[in-house]
Amino acid sequence: MTEFTYTLADLDTQEFEGTSLAVIGHPIQHSVSPAMHNAAIAKMRQADSRFNDWTYYRFDIAPEDFATAIPLFFKRNFLGLNLTIPHKVQAMDLIAGVSPDGERMGAVNTLVWGEHGYNGFNTDGYGLKQALQADLGVSLKGANVILLGSGGAARAAAVQCVLEGCHRLYIGNRSVERLQQLIRVVEAMPGGDCVQAFALSEPPTDLPEHGILVNATSLGLKDTDPAPFDVAMLANNWVVYDMIYNPDTTRLLQEARERGLEAANGLSMLVHQGGRSLEIWSGAKVDAHTMMRAACHALKLPPRFVS
Repeated sequence: MTEFTYTLADLDTQEFEGTSLAVIGHPIQHSVSPAMHNAAIAKMRQADSRFNDWTYYRFDIAPEDFATAIPLFFKRNFLGLNLTIPHKVQAMDLIAGVSPDGERMGAVNTLVWGEHGYNGFNTDGYGLKQALQADLGVSLKGANVILLGSGGAARAAAVQCVLEGCHRLYIGNRSVERLQQLIRVVEAMPGGDCVQAFALSEPPTDLPEHGILVNATSLGLKDTDPAPFDVAMLANNWVVYDMIYNPDTTRLLQEARERGLEAANGLSMLVHQGGRSLEIWSGAKVDAHTMMRAACHALKLPPRFVS
């Protein structure tokens, strides 16, 4: 039943035997993480029988139920959990321990069962770094980056940009309060003086001739969503990365490509961060090609190569 979307009530009424893993979000029906992870686990079984009883599920948990859900997952011995919108920040107050990267980012997307509670990790920054190199051939080191958003994924991206040594980091968001919280996190880091805040309604002017635009907002999930940034403001040497992978082409990506800019969606990031999560849970090597193939199949897309 890994294609089924479970709810909080199912934790009390359903049996989840063996070693259970899950992705938790709201909404979550669009997620291809179960298809991707279960394909990778099936490949791992061929080499190691200890993965014979591993299964990855999907749960729709509303924000108001999240604090109730985490102890239940722990009680039911779910080995690992992936967190997506909107739970990555809220989880920080509900877990027993957090890795240094998760602490810096103020958000976690990967939980691992421990004796006293879940321990949190963040693989989003790693996933973004790998995806930018694989899809667009660019590195965050020395780059000018415009980052849109201030949620959990944006926090991970901002911290990763500074850790990698970006040259300039522009962060824009609709909520000024959440934006300032993220700016304080970044400015406290070594090299954090590279950051500049802006409101999405007032994008920065006099931008450099080249750089990377990264969308970490939810604008683009719906067909009616406007693009979160006017790509006409970017010079021809900029590239555009949208963390959204479903739909395959957002308004932002469409407008970027119409201007001749290289652009990519978030599927590679999903694969790389998901593969890293599975490695943390299993301690085994994970085949990213298998995960990408399964994700493309679930999304009814042509196969893509992942490096």
